Amino acid sequence: MSMLNNTHVPDFILMGLTDSEEIQLVLSVLFLLIYLVTVLGNVGMILIIHLDVQLHTPMYFFLSHLSFLDICYSNVITPKTLGNLVTSNKNISFTACFTQMYFFVWFCATECVLLSSMAYDRYIAICNPLHYPVIMSTKLCCALLTGSYMIGFMDSSINVFCMSTLHFCNSNVIHHFFCESSPILSLSCDDTFVIEIVISIFAGSTLLLSLITISVSYMFVLYTILKISSTSGKQKTFSTCASHLLGVTIFYGTTIFTYLKPSKSYTLGKDRVASVFYTIVIPVLNPLIYSLRNKEVKNAFTRVMQKSGGSR
Repeated sequence: MSMLNNTHVPDFILMGLTDSEEIQLVLSVLFLLIYLVTVLGNVGMILIIHLDVQLHTPMYFFLSHLSFLDICYSNVITPKTLGNLVTSNKNISFTACFTQMYFFVWFCATECVLLSSMAYDRYIAICNPLHYPVIMSTKLCCALLTGSYMIGFMDSSINVFCMSTLHFCNSNVIHHFFCESSPILSLSCDDTFVIEIVISIFAGSTLLLSLITISVSYMFVLYTILKISSTSGKQKTFSTCASHLLGVTIFYGTTIFTYLKPSKSYTLGKDRVASVFYTIVIPVLNPLIYSLRNKEVKNAFTRVMQKSGGSR
């Protein structure tokens, strides 16, 4: 990276979440438990969807990849965070820091677009049920998934390229628990205004287009639900997208609060708490949201367990 030749400091130091050893111990145990549940929950979701034929639909195709993304960006952040909590070595090399930033932005941006694809899927399923199998073909689902990854790749590449042009000649202490753009920008001795604008434009475009797609899709969904005469019919139809709406609200709420603002408005305490939520907590919430609130997943789990028990 060109940034390696543009700095006078050897590496970065991640200050983490707290200086208290007692709190660090509590957080390390808590984060380890969350990490294990995240991996097991999302792997379990992927396996259930793969093993149960009745879940081989576009909705669960996207959901399996959502679980895959949650595993990926949890692995990008949590292991290093756990290492910093239990050891005194908080150093991270420039290459490791920018690699962590690159993959985190990639997976996070991909999840943004994937959530909008899931919203479009719900719109077609509820508003055009007769044409659903034709419209949401395997070809379209693969195209939407590929597009999600490509947009995430583009966002992360631009983000890291812009950051790699900066000079770091003052401090190498990152007041955060992972390599995020805002605290690193604040360390540069260059004028970062243009870079902040470029990053915000691309990140903002991804978020805005995804939110517009989700909002418009659910406006039509709501309109269709309101036209249903029976209360039970409305509840049944709404339940098919309630889990997705909850997941979208949690993910976008914390992401917008943390990411779409200039580094000068970076507030250490609030941003770190929000970052903990969307980097460590949200990946464990998604399998819980989509399993506990979804009868099809529960039934599929029962069928898989029965089949597994019967094959012995």
